[in-house]
Amino acid sequence: MTKSALLLIDIQNDYFPSFDGSKMPLPNMDAAVENAADLLATARDAGLKVIHVRHLMATDAAPFFHPESEGAEIHHRVSPKAGEGIVEKSRPNSFVGTNLEPLLRKAQIGHLVICGAMSQMCIDATVRGGVDLGFKVTVAQDACAAASVLHDDVSVPAAMVHAAIMAPLAASYADVRPTSEIKPTIPS
Repeated sequence: MTKSALLLIDIQNDYFPSFDGSKMPLPNMDAAVENAADLLATARDAGLKVIHVRHLMATDAAPFFHPESEGAEIHHRVSPKAGEGIVEKSRPNSFVGTNLEPLLRKAQIGHLVICGAMSQMCIDATVRGGVDLGFKVTVAQDACAAASVLHDDVSVPAAMVHAAIMAPLAASYADVRPTSEIKPTIPS
């Protein structure tokens, strides 16, 4: 049987509208973290490897996730526990410039369950990167959040951005399902 790991990507304070001083509030982040916390509890109970991925911007001039700021800290609902991995990154793809792949290979992980933010950046890049490296990937779609974007004078709401990312991932990269369907498949 393939060993699985849960990757919680960039569930950091700056993404939460409820965080005082949030630098990049995502409309659905509060709901996403509740599903991520539920998934995390299930993974912990099942003894799955858990890895928290934390994005840090290179300088204080960055728009959010400033180094050593409270906004860059992992949200309290999914705080790491002793023994859980923490990978720090500076690029959208969690595998680029980090020790994530060697950490997973050493633990003989072949399947990744992924959740977090932002759907259109770090989730998309990490899912595609993981599949390209040979990992099987499942995305907990309701434990992810997206930002609203503006392109070529077209305003795209966060829900549409999220759907526009999840659809192609589901079509050819990953098993994309709600948390309620993923939890029963986590080995106990």
